[in-house]
Amino acid sequence: MSYEVMSLDLQSLLPQLGLVPCVIVGHSMGGKTAMLLALQRPELVERLIAVDISPVTTTAVSNFATYMAAMSAVDIPDEVPRSHARKLADEQLSSVVQDMAVRQFLLTNLVEVDGRFVWRVNLDALAQNLDKILSFPPRQGSYPRPTLFLLGGKSQFVHPSHHPEIMRLFPGAQMQTVPNAGHWVHAECPQDFMAAIRGFLV
Repeated sequence: MSYEVMSLDLQSLLPQLGLVPCVIVGHSMGGKTAMLLALQRPELVERLIAVDISPVTTTAVSNFATYMAAMSAVDIPDEVPRSHARKLADEQLSSVVQDMAVRQFLLTNLVEVDGRFVWRVNLDALAQNLDKILSFPPRQGSYPRPTLFLLGGKSQFVHPSHHPEIMRLFPGAQMQTVPNAGHWVHAECPQDFMAAIRGFLV
């Protein structure tokens, strides 16, 4: 599991869907995937929007490993009703993941398969490749087209020290902040998020 592999997936999928060139929006891991796609295959990406992420290592602020460990530890008995399973998972996550909004986001990945509740995401693959996920592949080229870095005002994911690397790789970049949002900009402030994207695309 790597950004190179995820970018290749998009390079294959977008032409199949007749979506090239396209405006691509990516948040966090999706934002890094979108950035790499734009750098590798700029002809596929008309405009790029990276939401609360930058093309650098994000280890210092990420709770990713903690969340994965908490999710792996969740134990739900077989054949329990969906509403009860979600409540059990929420209770078990709450000791580690205090933020209810983050827990709700993680719980969107809880699915029922053959009467058992499992995580939709491949936690083992994520854990084994965490170093790759938190970093960003080194790049020499740049993506010259219009790019928006849309940041959460309460988030620490994009630090001012990242700006030189952002501008080196994305010389057409502009930064915009949604003041009341944390890392999950689109979930926390959906109207401001949509207004910023619409303004960028006009």
